[in-house]
Amino acid sequence: MSGEGSVGIDGVVYDDRELVTVVVQDAETGEVLMVAYANREALQKTLSMGKAFFWSRSRGRLWMKGEESGNIQEVVEVLVDCDADSILYRVKPRGPACHTGHRSCFYRRLAP
Repeated sequence: MSGEGSVGIDGVVYDDRELVTVVVQDAETGEVLMVAYANREALQKTLSMGKAFFWSRSRGRLWMKGEESGNIQEVVEVLVDCDADSILYRVKPRGPACHTGHRSCFYRRLAP
């Protein structure tokens, strides 16, 4: 297939706020744990430190997952989608991903 290989941070397509959507997946089970946003700095820190970093839209600052709770996410692999406008962090979670204490933020069904 054409287009396989690596994409650098400069190849990521950010939105008008300079953010990109990040899906976080358990590297062992494949379970989707959470969705968040990253800017260029968060991606650089994630790649260099091996821990999941994000941009908090509500706090307006960079944050490392688990910096307060201790529930860090060790990053195994960072993938970019075919359009380079979404990122996947494959992680080893060290505790729940959700601020409610649930393993995943996706624990509720949408009612019809």
